[in-house]
Amino acid sequence: MSREQRARIDAMLRQPRPESPRTVEEIRAGFEALMAGMIVPGTIRTTETALGGRPALRVEPDGAPRAGTILYFHGGGWVYGSPRTALSLTGNLVARTGVGAYSLDYRLAPEHPFPAAIEDTLSAYRALLDRGEDPSSIVFAGDSAGGGLAVTACLAARDAGLPLPAAVLALSPGVDATRTGDSMVTKEDADPIFTRADLDRTGAMYLAGADPHQPLLSPAVCADLTGFPPMLVQVGANELLLDDSTRLAARAAAAGVDVVLDVTADAPHVFQAFAGVLDEADEALDRAALFLAQRLRTTGRPTVSPRS
Repeated sequence: MSREQRARIDAMLRQPRPESPRTVEEIRAGFEALMAGMIVPGTIRTTETALGGRPALRVEPDGAPRAGTILYFHGGGWVYGSPRTALSLTGNLVARTGVGAYSLDYRLAPEHPFPAAIEDTLSAYRALLDRGEDPSSIVFAGDSAGGGLAVTACLAARDAGLPLPAAVLALSPGVDATRTGDSMVTKEDADPIFTRADLDRTGAMYLAGADPHQPLLSPAVCADLTGFPPMLVQVGANELLLDDSTRLAARAAAAGVDVVLDVTADAPHVFQAFAGVLDEADEALDRAALFLAQRLRTTGRPTVSPRS
């Protein structure tokens, strides 16, 4: 990783914190402003649509898409974010794989706390299956809270008796609402984005009093992952949520799941969003695209498009 690139990003993310907690509206507006500065590939096209009763953004390559569907869940602590704020991520995955994506605009807390977001992800997956898509041609992907939803959507689908998708890609997933990972303490100074108070506040909005010690809220410590499809978990080493990923991967491996844990040194939360300005972001997305392409059933051998 270029030290200069890393230093610039770290400095940008370490903005002065307000003296009093921001309102939900301020949090949402600040996140939209941050993500609006990310680089989106110019080789994609987007269309507003709907899936499973919720708005969604269809993201496709400029040319004819390859077979398969990426069902993407955006990040934002279950409180903020949208398919538009995640477009640097979905756009890069689509550009690199040639596979089209649906990025779901699931309901957000505090207006719609747990389990609303999970219900929406399951409805979106049902909609794809109901229109005839083969589960082997669908992959779940997401970042941060959306990475957690990629995991819990699998749990919900399995519990509902549905066939599972071909793979799960989780970027810096939030998968432990109990906040018991050692990294919550050991990475306190290294994380340029979050404090424990930040995570506790948005987490409380999503939980709305629910017990965090349950599989759909803390799959890294509570879920039985038996029968899960292959998983790729990518995370930065400078994250309070680092141990969410490490324990999820360990739990998956113990359940006999084909899992790859991909940790990038000195990288912040969802560093892949900095594609185009951070070398390791582009490299991680190349690895993620290769993983997805290998797992999707296609008529020919999967290939990965060159970097966009």
